[in-house]
Amino acid sequence: MPTLDHRAVPTFDVTDKAVFRALDDDPRIPILFLAKRLGLARGTVQTRLERKMAADCLRPNSTRITPDSLGLPISALVTAEVEQSSLAAAVEALSSIPEIIEVYGMAGEADLAIRVVARDTEDLFRLGQQITDCTGIRRTTTSLLLKELVPYRISQLLVED
Repeated sequence: MPTLDHRAVPTFDVTDKAVFRALDDDPRIPILFLAKRLGLARGTVQTRLERKMAADCLRPNSTRITPDSLGLPISALVTAEVEQSSLAAAVEALSSIPEIIEVYGMAGEADLAIRVVARDTEDLFRLGQQITDCTGIRRTTTSLLLKELVPYRISQLLVED
């Protein structure tokens, strides 16, 4: 199992939270308009954004594209048991499959949680076989994701303490 990462957690002060709450509401807002809306200097907003990007605090913009819009309406969660000595090789092999959009190391019965998207159920079956064929993967279980009930969200965590 991968070791837990104990790096220092980046902090978000009151200004950071305001900037990112506003960006969560309107991700396409130009920095100058955002700065004016918040009563901040443009340079302040730009610097804070750059610091958080450098600290890997921001998800990539491509996460806004829905798989449906790319002709991939089927979404599933595949859990996998992995030979521990082959974990790195398994992750590398999984990374080469384009329809895999997220992979998480996990504790419990399975070692990995793999989110996949597919064109249809036959395509999902093909992906399941491709995952099973990856180095180090012992066994998988696939659960079809039927409907997103609570979308990815973060602004509720940016409220003032």
